[in-house]
Amino acid sequence: MKTVSDYFGSMVFDDRVMKATLSAKVYASLKHTIDEGTALDPGVANAVAQAMKEWAVSKGATHFTHWFQPLTGITAEKHDGFIAPSPDGGVIMDFSGKELIKGEPDASSFPSGGLRATFEARGYTAWDPTSYAFIKGKTLCIPTAFCSYGGHALDKKTPLLRSMEALNRQALRVLRLFGNTTVRRVVSSVGPEQEYFLITKEMYDARPDLRFCGRTLFGSKPPKGQEMDDHYFGAIKPRVAAYMEELNDELWKLGIMAKTEHNEVAPAQHELAPIYTTTNVATDHNQLTMEIMQKVASKHGLVCLLHEKPFAGVNGSGKHNNWSISTDEGQNLLSPGDTPYENAQFLLFLCAVIKAVDDYQDLLRISVATAGNDHRLGANEAPPAVISMFLGDELNAVLEAIENDAPYKGVEKTQMKLGVDVLPKFNRDTTDRNRTSPFAFTGNKFEFRMLGSSNSIACANIMLNSAVAESLKVYADRLEGSQDFENDLHAMIRKTIKDHRRIIFNGNGYDDAWIKEATEVRGLLNYRTTADCMPHLLDKKNVDMLTGHKVFTVEELKSRCEIMLENYCKTVTIEANTMADMAKRMIAPAVEKFAADMAKNVNAKRAFDPSLPCAYECGLIRKLSGLTDRIAEKVDELQRAEIALGDAGNIIEESYMIRDEVLPKMCELRVACDEAETVTAKSYWPFPTYEDILFSVR
Repeated sequence: MKTVSDYFGSMVFDDRVMKATLSAKVYASLKHTIDEGTALDPGVANAVAQAMKEWAVSKGATHFTHWFQPLTGITAEKHDGFIAPSPDGGVIMDFSGKELIKGEPDASSFPSGGLRATFEARGYTAWDPTSYAFIKGKTLCIPTAFCSYGGHALDKKTPLLRSMEALNRQALRVLRLFGNTTVRRVVSSVGPEQEYFLITKEMYDARPDLRFCGRTLFGSKPPKGQEMDDHYFGAIKPRVAAYMEELNDELWKLGIMAKTEHNEVAPAQHELAPIYTTTNVATDHNQLTMEIMQKVASKHGLVCLLHEKPFAGVNGSGKHNNWSISTDEGQNLLSPGDTPYENAQFLLFLCAVIKAVDDYQDLLRISVATAGNDHRLGANEAPPAVISMFLGDELNAVLEAIENDAPYKGVEKTQMKLGVDVLPKFNRDTTDRNRTSPFAFTGNKFEFRMLGSSNSIACANIMLNSAVAESLKVYADRLEGSQDFENDLHAMIRKTIKDHRRIIFNGNGYDDAWIKEATEVRGLLNYRTTADCMPHLLDKKNVDMLTGHKVFTVEELKSRCEIMLENYCKTVTIEANTMADMAKRMIAPAVEKFAADMAKNVNAKRAFDPSLPCAYECGLIRKLSGLTDRIAEKVDELQRAEIALGDAGNIIEESYMIRDEVLPKMCELRVACDEAETVTAKSYWPFPTYEDILFSVR
């Protein structure tokens, strides 16, 4: 019987395969590029392509594709066969270095935000050697960057790689100040925890809102939801366990280190968490994970929902982005060690993160902004839209001592006493976990908890890497010419703590009093919606920082603002159209039919005996009739609000109209329809209810 170690990474052209199939010279050159970020030697491309093709063909592959991540938020691929004509009329399997390095997909139908005209269709994909190629089905997938004919990034991978290089460049400057001359590279690492829902395909197919929008637009609260907390970490149902088992197998074949799986809080909700790895590889892996989750689900008669808030009234799904920084020598730069107060290098990197999060709250909020995530942020399963940081007792005590120039007394280690001799004794951690914080320190990394479950993690990590790189640049600029390094270092750490203390909050992020304090006392930002935050991408300080580190050009930033707002408007418009259609063609007729049948029953009852009481039936008929009129009225109001969008002068104005006019009308229509569901006989209701959907997988 094969063990996981026998087939883990079996479909990946990884270091093991490269070492076995490439010459020592070619392997050394390619490894130099991968490990140190140096330019690729064009001379090795043909040798790598030949080895890659032979390996892929031996695994049954017949095609190759440049696999990339356009601004749609998902991945893209165009398949080409390995075949080439031979003189005898047959074919040979061929793949050249030129085909490996560069592709030319048609870019005309991908979002560009004005970076190119519609008729300028040419785009280029360029091989990213820092991400391993892999086989999916019968296709060799080569991770690539995607750019326009004019050289502008049209993808999420290119700015991510630029941000990683910016962080590396500035972190090395700081490490040199501490006398470290051997480190060659600093990289950010990520482990994204992925939440999702599983429902039966029968339920999914019966709901137009799920099929068109990925979330339910109607649905009254079921008798039982997550009130008992009995689903969280509960026993995994056999059908779900079978799904998870196959999912793990498929992920492990692709070298994705899926490690943890469990039931989440809401009924039908689950989570998968990997071991964290280099940020660009983790980004590739997470995109693959979401795709494979959905493919494997279909084999089990299930549908995997990745929307941030597929059901109202129960927890939505997030993606916790565990982020850290490490050197190529294996040192985690965010690890405080046993004596964090005495670890000046750690404190400086910690302060760099604190400063970055405070200075660029808006960019972090923008990085997770979608129409779907707007429904989730601020609910009890997600952090608020206000950015803050949780550091815990020990680090907070360290920073307070530095800020006040007072001796650090330390945090006493407490041994846990469980009252049973047979149970092992262990020390309690010096800090608790704060699950309400948007950005929490968790030992040697930060957990950025605001991402929605369908988000590409590229966006959040681009902003994190870039903002921290900017903090490190400020520090390096000040310290490189210092005549008294230790005193200047201490003064700068102390100043950072004083200047950015407002961003640190160790309390309950769900408390309304905190939101008031954050915004009215501390002056923190509270961008509730995508429409509120996205225009701030183009604020001067943000443009200056991102272009200064060469992560984006000005044109690329303008394009992304345009694309994200356009996506927000289109998403809500599709939802509004779906709501109106379902209300008019499904819900209202069902309510009318039930009312009509009730009226027939009343007539039959009175025909039998005019003296029989009919108060209940008549009252219900009046209520149903009133709800039908209300539904029709709310549909008309919603459609008028949609028509008015045509008067918007630009995409920002349209997004404000969506926020202020369309979304409130959608809420009003939903209230009327959900009330109708509670008084309409179940046999008349035209699609599965929350009760049906959330408890359908057994």
